[in-house]
Amino acid sequence: MDVDLRLLRAFVAVAEELHFGRAAERLRVAQPALSQQIRRLERELGVLLLTRTSRSVALTPAGSVLRDRARALLGQVRRDLEETVRVGRGEEGRLDVGFVSSALPLGPVQHVQSFRERWPRVQVALTEGYTARLLELLTRGELDIAVVRDPDPRDDVTCTTFHVEPFVAVVPAGHRLASRPSVRAPELAGDPFVFFPADAGALATERNLAPVVEDGRVPEIVQVGSSWATLLHLVRAGVGVTVAPASALLVAPDGVVALPLEGSDHRSELVWAVRTGDDRPLLRNFASGSTPGR
Repeated sequence: MDVDLRLLRAFVAVAEELHFGRAAERLRVAQPALSQQIRRLERELGVLLLTRTSRSVALTPAGSVLRDRARALLGQVRRDLEETVRVGRGEEGRLDVGFVSSALPLGPVQHVQSFRERWPRVQVALTEGYTARLLELLTRGELDIAVVRDPDPRDDVTCTTFHVEPFVAVVPAGHRLASRPSVRAPELAGDPFVFFPADAGALATERNLAPVVEDGRVPEIVQVGSSWATLLHLVRAGVGVTVAPASALLVAPDGVVALPLEGSDHRSELVWAVRTGDDRPLLRNFASGSTPGR
């Protein structure tokens, strides 16, 4: 049954006021027009909704049922439309955010929390992973935005850099170089290395190991890990050494020593990544806050 919502609004006003004049004034319509709407609704439903006399208006049993149902229906329609508008403006919905763990000390989670406070109707879900995995989820539509490190260039992903930092050598406290104020990265090339698996990202691997291979020596990776936290604990245990972005050491365990690299201009970049052309209001609202790491 196709009933115009305007007729239901007209009926609810009359059912609540039980007076055509007051209902017409409330709806800001002429009383004859309101009477026509009620008669039309009764014709479409095929039942009498109101009994009218010269002095009173009363609801029939069918009218009483419709008054309650129409109130609920109109309320739900209003809420649904308001939700639609909020989603369209990026004020409500779901935002899936990916992040590499080494970025945590530099502010992306604080940025997410600030966004949650500004837009409490948006559900934000966080996913941790390494760069290549997060980019895969992003391009498949399972993430909306991700903070990644040194991502491989892709036509379907647009990146905005928010932090650039040097690399440092990382050795256990008892290592032969641990007491030095700084080292040349190639001095580590003969040591066993702990590092990410090769599929974590070609550019990230290249940049990270570039200081070590400057002299043509390629380090032997004896153990892989999926996060810098894991790798730093492996270093502390003496499994191997590594070269890491400086910020990864902000949460290093005791027993690990970070050494500046002499004469190295290699840098690591943290970026916000989104699908190219994704200009939804939700993402614009997320980007409108303070920049992570600043």
